Amino acid sequence: MDSLLKSPMKLVLLTAWLSSLMDPCSFANICDSCHQLATCKSLNGSNEACFCNHGYTGDGTTFCKDDNECQNVTNICGDKGNCTNTAGSYYCTCVPGYKSTGRAKFQPNDGTDCVDIDECEDGRACGPNSNCHNTNGSFYCTCQRDYIPTSGTKHFHPQRGVRCKEHPQKYCHDNNGCVTQAINKTLEYMGNLTEPESLLRELATRTSGELTSVEVIAYVEALSRSTLAAGENDFTVKPSVINSTLRNLLRAVSNLVEKDELMSWSRIKEKRREQTITKLLYSVEESALMLAKSFQTPTEVEIKAAQMEMRLLTLDGRKTNGKVSAHMGGDRMILTPKQKLKEDMNESVSVVFVRYDSIGDILKPSADPGVTDYSRYAGSGEITVNSQVFAAALKPADVYQLDHVTFTLRHIEPIDTTADVTKCVFWEYTPDRLQGRWATDGCKTVYVSSNATSCSCNHLTHFAILMSSGQANLVAHNNILTRITQLGMIISLICLSMCIFTFWFFSGIQSTRTTIHKNLCCSLFMAEFIFLVGINMNTHKLFCAVIAGLLHYFFLAAFAWMCIEGIHLYLIVVGVIYNKGFLHRNFYIFGYGSPAVVVTISATLGSRYYGTDKACWLSTENHFIWSFIGPACLIILVNLLAFGVIIFKVYRHTAVKKPEISHYENIRSCARGALALLFVLGATWAFGVLHILNETTLTAYLFTITNAFQGMFIFIFLCVLSRKIQEEYYRLFKNVPCCFECLR
Repeated sequence: MDSLLKSPMKLVLLTAWLSSLMDPCSFANICDSCHQLATCKSLNGSNEACFCNHGYTGDGTTFCKDDNECQNVTNICGDKGNCTNTAGSYYCTCVPGYKSTGRAKFQPNDGTDCVDIDECEDGRACGPNSNCHNTNGSFYCTCQRDYIPTSGTKHFHPQRGVRCKEHPQKYCHDNNGCVTQAINKTLEYMGNLTEPESLLRELATRTSGELTSVEVIAYVEALSRSTLAAGENDFTVKPSVINSTLRNLLRAVSNLVEKDELMSWSRIKEKRREQTITKLLYSVEESALMLAKSFQTPTEVEIKAAQMEMRLLTLDGRKTNGKVSAHMGGDRMILTPKQKLKEDMNESVSVVFVRYDSIGDILKPSADPGVTDYSRYAGSGEITVNSQVFAAALKPADVYQLDHVTFTLRHIEPIDTTADVTKCVFWEYTPDRLQGRWATDGCKTVYVSSNATSCSCNHLTHFAILMSSGQANLVAHNNILTRITQLGMIISLICLSMCIFTFWFFSGIQSTRTTIHKNLCCSLFMAEFIFLVGINMNTHKLFCAVIAGLLHYFFLAAFAWMCIEGIHLYLIVVGVIYNKGFLHRNFYIFGYGSPAVVVTISATLGSRYYGTDKACWLSTENHFIWSFIGPACLIILVNLLAFGVIIFKVYRHTAVKKPEISHYENIRSCARGALALLFVLGATWAFGVLHILNETTLTAYLFTITNAFQGMFIFIFLCVLSRKIQEEYYRLFKNVPCCFECLR
């Protein structure tokens, strides 16, 4: 028997023999004994057996117990889902504040996830005069500027019945007594916080969110007083908390100068605003340098906040011969010491660099900032701060003796180096007065490009680039230019209608020249009338495009007849004999046909460029405006050449025919005729070309005045000063008693 058990083959045969002795139907009855929550099945080719259904655990015959997946599997539905166990299964639902990307009841393996519900999306969650702030799985509300919550806490939920009411200190910044009271109240609260870190942390918390103007003043005053107090008491901070203290300082200051607070700053009167911002800038420098004294070894710290960043260094006083530099946000500053330094200095040197991202609008100078250096260019446009403000300070100054500082600041807006004026400036103030202003003493411009300006100064403080734009000044004069245009065109339309009447009504003056005058006046009248009525009708795109097309045609027609004026005068002066009928026919073809050809081709190639969002005129996209400027410039050039030849010929003719008349009288006579020709030939439109090439206030006014009043000047020179027309009107009105006295 022992040998039988040791042989595997014999063991298999023994097992088969024993099985044959058993009831052959015993295996067939095993499925009848399965538990009701089990299934009879064979696995991997084996005999059938009872197995508990999915979601249950047991032997399959006597018991099958439900698997509680919610307990057995850790965090099966994830952080954003709740698990619910069911008989033989489970399902997940999203926690409040989240929604399912698929079915409401899901399992994590079906691709469904829970995403945050943006409660602020409809804009009504927090009620009136409030701001809604969405968070992961929730939200909170804050009151808008000049409003406070009824609960007294900045962050609230509307379900608790909290609403926003008007801030009692909304207009407090205009009242000195109210400002003083608010400052004292803030100082009283902050006085309980003696540690710089806790004080700055509280300031950072309180300055978050929208502030009223008086709150800005009060918090800046609290920061300033705490800095002065710490300096007077020679307060030191543990090195372990210096970084967190600096971080809280930057958070608080960043909250005060962020762009959202610009409205609060702008409400403060200019003098107090300049004083408040100066206190803030000074406090940042002094606080950082005071904290730097607590470092025991040479250290370098860089901290960034939302609206500013700082680089703080402590250097060994015996090794300060080299330059110290900082690169922040694309701006660069280098401090260069004097060659001869004091020896045997054991003191350390603290250097702080600060770059403000959004303080320029608060420091924007007024129209007359009080800096004498502005006087020579202030008229060229509005003065703006066109860079970020970059500051540097160091202590003690007798150890690191500064020779000069060089810095390169990027422009916020690219400039035109030929038209815009830039200036290297610093924020000038004294620590005892803290009333700041922009100044230029000790600073000079090293290099200017369209994107950056490099400067050199012999002192340290807060630096920036001021820009005065010639473009900005044109915007300031836009209303005046518009009124001049409207007035000039109304007068011109009246004068042109009188010209048309004159050239059509009086048969005694009819000639080729009056025919040209008449058509020129008609074309110019139509162009100016459509311009005056329809240039701003840009609400309906199709109608605006039609207006633009008509303006394009009639202005080109006016230019064509101006060209005909020049050609005809040239033929007369040179003495060319021509066929009158043939010339008339060709004049009409050129005067009305050539503009039609240009407009037809332009409309075919680019009809979408007729009419813009701002005016019913030609678009500048893809240089489409040149379909007008090109022909106009060509005609202006032809007429200027004809003008030169005509004036030369007339002057020579006058000098030869009337030698007894002085040379001065000849010049004066030609000048009168030249002035008349300028307006008739459209040479004044050359000011428009000059304005395109070099936009200045002078060219804008010259172009507007000379061309808006072109119809009036044509009436004066062609009708009022014409002896023939005077005689025609005299004959017309000589039998009218009231008019006869006027004309006599």
